[in-house]
Amino acid sequence: MKRRRLGVGGPEISVLGMGTWAMGGAYSWGWGPSEDDNSIATIRHAIESGINWVDTAPIYGLGHSEEVVGRALAAFDVGHDVLVSTKCGLDHSGLDENGRYLRDLRPASIRAECEASLSRLGIDCIDLYQFHWPDHTTGTAIEDSWSTMVDLRDEGKVRWIGVSNLDVSQIAACEEIHHVDSLQPILNIVERSARDEAIPWCRQHGTGVIVYSPMASGLLSGKYDRSSIKDLAPDDWRRRSPHFTEPLLTRNLALIDELRWIAGQAGTTLPALAISWTLATEGVTAAIVGARTPEQVDGWLSAADLEPAEFQLQQIENAIADAAA
Repeated sequence: MKRRRLGVGGPEISVLGMGTWAMGGAYSWGWGPSEDDNSIATIRHAIESGINWVDTAPIYGLGHSEEVVGRALAAFDVGHDVLVSTKCGLDHSGLDENGRYLRDLRPASIRAECEASLSRLGIDCIDLYQFHWPDHTTGTAIEDSWSTMVDLRDEGKVRWIGVSNLDVSQIAACEEIHHVDSLQPILNIVERSARDEAIPWCRQHGTGVIVYSPMASGLLSGKYDRSSIKDLAPDDWRRRSPHFTEPLLTRNLALIDELRWIAGQAGTTLPALAISWTLATEGVTAAIVGARTPEQVDGWLSAADLEPAEFQLQQIENAIADAAA
């Protein structure tokens, strides 16, 4: 599989990475039940298919996803054959007024999370360690949080350090202290705002970009219509997602119909087209793609080699404009 360097000083990573959010199992922000044996087989199949990094986080299943990743990667030389990225900054102990987990990037909390992740993953060093979200709960200055990440790097607990879901001003504040190796923003055909400021800033400053949700949490897989969305597991967080509910759902389904036609004309699948669109965005290093079975991995692997022509990218932009009209 094709690889790209993550920023100016990061590792060479495959343009697709294995995402493990859905492998966390049932919890308040989960994707419904999952089978650990299937998850382990899926991760190993992805690696054997050329993917050389796995993305996880302690909040996925409240630690369970990291445990599953650790079991799956026990068969590989972690840090060489395959890299592991995980995150910190979400407090499992409670929810805010919006029903989301509390955000905590206090230095002591970052250190405690790092040690817990190392233990669950069964490794001595995390390859890429990232803020999951900015801290809007404790009032901790981002400079103090980022300095702790630098200390963890200097101590050999982590190899590269990055951020997720931060805006340009926050990334720049971190950059003043130590280079930000990577940014992880959401980017897909229905959620495109990262193209406006964050990705251009990263391109200018030598920060790698790993995008998540390139298929819009499965919406751009082509698998879902109104009926199948109604059949989602009761505890599947997508039941609360604006993109899976009205008024955006009607617009999104119309866009998906046009994208499916574009994919057919290009001789590819809708998932591959959607993922390749993110990889064609200037400044993007790689994309995290989730799966629960080896067969699902096989369904999007071809995106790594798909390079949409300029006219096809314009067709997608036209479809976006048509759906918004």
